[in-house]
Amino acid sequence: MSFYSMPGWTKAHLFSHLRFQDISPDRIEKLKSQLKKFSPENPEVSVVVPMWNEADNIFRTLSALSANSTRYRTEIIVINNNSTDNSQQVLDQLGVKNFFQPKQGTPYARQLGLEKAKGKYFLCADADTLYPPAWIDLMVEPMVTDQDVTGVYGRYSFIPPEGQGRMGFWFYELFTEIIIRIRQRKRQYLNIYGFNMGLIRSIGLETGGFNVTGGRKYDGAVGNDNENDAEDGRMARNLLTRGRIQLVSAPKARVFTSSRRLMDDGSLWQAFTKRIKYQLRIFKEFT
Repeated sequence: MSFYSMPGWTKAHLFSHLRFQDISPDRIEKLKSQLKKFSPENPEVSVVVPMWNEADNIFRTLSALSANSTRYRTEIIVINNNSTDNSQQVLDQLGVKNFFQPKQGTPYARQLGLEKAKGKYFLCADADTLYPPAWIDLMVEPMVTDQDVTGVYGRYSFIPPEGQGRMGFWFYELFTEIIIRIRQRKRQYLNIYGFNMGLIRSIGLETGGFNVTGGRKYDGAVGNDNENDAEDGRMARNLLTRGRIQLVSAPKARVFTSSRRLMDDGSLWQAFTKRIKYQLRIFKEFT
């Protein structure tokens, strides 16, 4: 977790100041070629990315995922959740496997991905997140080596807005790490976020999948509440009925996700104070 800057592996996937339409044909062809390796007939691992109006972000995520070095046969699937921009054209141009989910909301998109995936192991990703080169193998490993592990989740950091450094985010992430460790005792499911989690697909399907009573949308989501009955928290609870969930703490498994939901609060400081007040208010429930 860098105090000052983004790690070196992210540089090839940030495409700073560029939209998809600004990418050169040569770079697009290179990415398309890399993605071809992630469409095997009989995958062992499925990486599924829900997407809603992410034309200028999804290619960054796909670039990072396609740069993963994995020993498992891995498929990458994108679920277009009723996008109204040119996201579908981006997917078509890159040749990535994709499905259309017209019912709006992340639970429906993730559930369709769960049903369409073929791998034994299912990894959840998001269209505004970058994944390190060893992410796939590090996330799958606990489920391969320990039959009691039905699901995994990883650590994360934030991509600062253009022109900003990482220092403030580093302090925010340090606070988050402390909360995660505290919540592991009684409410581990509160630590689970859909952009960096994995599960044994058959168990996910058998225990209810990502189905929830409400449909969480993509915009305006500021994090899990005290019960986390969004689709990621619900899946975590389902998985806990059949085994245990493990935190993948390896530094090389840390993903970097967009900071835009934090910045929706106005500033990083406002986001930090809002969340620390909330966590202090419910602290007794975790101890």
